[in-house]
Amino acid sequence: MPNLRYPSNVTKSYLIKLSLPIFISNLAIPLVGIIDTGLMGHLENANFLIATSLASSVILMIFWSFGFLRMGTVGLVSQSLAKGDYHEIVNLVVRNIILSLIISAIIIIMYLPIVNGIELFFQISQDVYILIKKYIFIRIFSSPAELILYVLVGLFLGLQKTFISSLIIIIYSILNIIISIILVTKFNLNVSGVAFGTLISSYAAAIASLVFVYNFFITKLKVIPKLKKNLFNIKKIIKLLTINLDIFIRTIFLTFAFLWINYLSSKIGENFIAINSILLQLITISAFFLDAYAHSTEGVIGYAVGRKSEKTFLNTVKSSIELSFYTGILIGTIYIFFSKGIINLLTDLDIIRLYTYEYIFWLVLIPPIASICYQLDGIFIGATETKSMRDCMIISVSLYILISLFFSKVFYNHGIWISVIFLMILRSATLYFSFKRIMRKF
Repeated sequence: MPNLRYPSNVTKSYLIKLSLPIFISNLAIPLVGIIDTGLMGHLENANFLIATSLASSVILMIFWSFGFLRMGTVGLVSQSLAKGDYHEIVNLVVRNIILSLIISAIIIIMYLPIVNGIELFFQISQDVYILIKKYIFIRIFSSPAELILYVLVGLFLGLQKTFISSLIIIIYSILNIIISIILVTKFNLNVSGVAFGTLISSYAAAIASLVFVYNFFITKLKVIPKLKKNLFNIKKIIKLLTINLDIFIRTIFLTFAFLWINYLSSKIGENFIAINSILLQLITISAFFLDAYAHSTEGVIGYAVGRKSEKTFLNTVKSSIELSFYTGILIGTIYIFFSKGIINLLTDLDIIRLYTYEYIFWLVLIPPIASICYQLDGIFIGATETKSMRDCMIISVSLYILISLFFSKVFYNHGIWISVIFLMILRSATLYFSFKRIMRKF
């Protein structure tokens, strides 16, 4: 039998131990976006920065919409782990890899509707639109590799092997940064360079990770992956698709909420797309740090639910929310002193810098407020209470859009960020009132 041991008493120190590797890997993810933004922000005009910001936002919205490939994997793997069903863990991963390849084929086929939709949705110049088409045409072909990486990261989070999940992300991110810098600075490929950087690095990381996972299944779980009849068990496939559909709808609404920021920005002026893309990069850094607790908690929560240990579950909930909130305060404090320096690294366009300085206040305020909803997301994912997540996100984003239409007209760009604060509060409140549904599992 596999020798996989987990503590019965989950302490803050154990959660920190699980979260530390994720902190490092989660720093690498926004660093890729920051490097891309910096590379484009130092070219001769703002068109390259605007095009990359919009195009990458759209692609990320599409890819993150299929974040269930990670999130659904975590909850189901951790619960199967608690039951000692290692064959089902392997089957879950294989099913989601097959699903990710099917989804990737659909995304690639949808290239023309995607770029045509961007032209209709955003108020942009023709020069910017041409650059956007160039970026997306390259980047869209990375979808098979990037979605497979979602599944493999979810596997190791579910197994509470956060060092391995983090290593996968770090390797991918470092390759992405190095290749993008070379292609942009040495070969003058501008937006094509950052797109090719992601494409090449994603396939390299995915192939290396698949080889490692295959060996891990054989050596650690003592299971040889094979295409067996029970792999296509209809009941389990329906359960998987139901969970994935709930998370898909939830993620569509969430990613649209952030794409909505770009839409509102474009209504104010093209420069505000660049300004808010820089602010979003810094918000993303804080989100990825705070998500470290959420990601490490997902596997522990799933394990507690699988074991039906209410004590472990409640202890994990309390400890993780406290850790996340304190970290949010720390991040906000750091931004008070260092955000101007980071903004200056991202662009040398003086007008963009000066305007961006005006919104540093929001960088300080958002992390502690958002920390609670981020952590509740992790708890609901681990418990596979996906229907509640879906419903709460639909309510929150719908109200946020209505609120943002009012505040952006009255307070312009500040109104956009006031609306983001409301979004975070609404997400926390709706999940809190749905918490009792998880308790029924014990």
